Amino acid sequence: MTRVPPVLDVDAILDDRGTRIVVCCGSGGVGKTTTAAALGLRAAERGRSAVVLTVDPARRLAQSMGLTELDNTPRLVHSSGDGQLFAMMLDMKRTFDEIIEAHADPERARQILTNPFYQSLSSSFAGTQEYMAMEKLGQLRRSDEWDLIIVDTPPSRSALDFLDAPERLGRFLDGRFIRLLMAPAKAGGRSAFKLLNAGFGLVAGAMTKLLGAQVIKDLQTFVSALDAVFGGFRQRAEMTYKLLQAPGTAFVVVAAPERDAMREASYFVERLAEERMPLAGLVVNRVHLSPAAALSAARSAAAAEELETKGEHELTAAVLRLHAGRMQLAAREHREQEHFVSAHPTVPVVQVPAMPQDVHDLAGLREIGELLART
Repeated sequence: MTRVPPVLDVDAILDDRGTRIVVCCGSGGVGKTTTAAALGLRAAERGRSAVVLTVDPARRLAQSMGLTELDNTPRLVHSSGDGQLFAMMLDMKRTFDEIIEAHADPERARQILTNPFYQSLSSSFAGTQEYMAMEKLGQLRRSDEWDLIIVDTPPSRSALDFLDAPERLGRFLDGRFIRLLMAPAKAGGRSAFKLLNAGFGLVAGAMTKLLGAQVIKDLQTFVSALDAVFGGFRQRAEMTYKLLQAPGTAFVVVAAPERDAMREASYFVERLAEERMPLAGLVVNRVHLSPAAALSAARSAAAAEELETKGEHELTAAVLRLHAGRMQLAAREHREQEHFVSAHPTVPVVQVPAMPQDVHDLAGLREIGELLART
């Protein structure tokens, strides 16, 4: 027996002025960025002021909008009546620099920005992209310039790593090594300072032999600025995390009707439930359909074989073979979706048919938006 899931009503989400954040997540290669861009365009053309933020370092968002590039500043892409569409691509180092410049005096900011440990942390430290995604999302929301923010997360399971950003940052800042490095600067009195410095001196002496005096000095200089600058970020990240749990947020999981992608979709749905994040539904992208669905693969193949045996209508036989193959593919895709629906029967679903070519302009995005909203 085929289960029929609830239908994901995309327009109801976009038209609800109470919905302020839509987060698109899913594995790589399933059309997630195109879906996010199409949602943003449709929202703008329905009167919303929308900004699409991509956390994926690839340039797919710009390409889907017919642009050569995007950067860390929202760029106006399209205006339609009262609605507007902006787009931007997260630059994690630039966002990190902005935090330093905003929360430190000019001299302290200069020391941090030129510090080699900061330069490494801001460009390559594990988790930096997720921290900065939380920061940028919070900035956009607090600015109140846009009434809808659509987030295009990175591909694969790391798409939800930003949910862990506050906790991971807290563990980093509260780690024993960081507390030890910060202890001298935090000492309240001279005797306490001497005592803490004595303990630190034993560790620093051993580290200096291994790493060198300049490295240790750079590290201490960097760590001495952590508490003031990063403490505020941790609080903001926690606030953004709570914002993602609020009713004004909607998570949309995007998948292709393939085994691995549908398994990833199940993972995302289950993870969002664990984190108590509001799931709107699932978009199954690039579904293969046929206008002649009543003609089964078996009947089509049998008819083609009969024509081939007679040596007649070779072109018709070839078309029938193509149709049989498409129907077999559609059947496989349907089975994969059935597995998902059986495991998550209450999750709303919408299917988007496969397009003959990649989307590379607003007209293509508009067509995707219409397909998303078709109920």
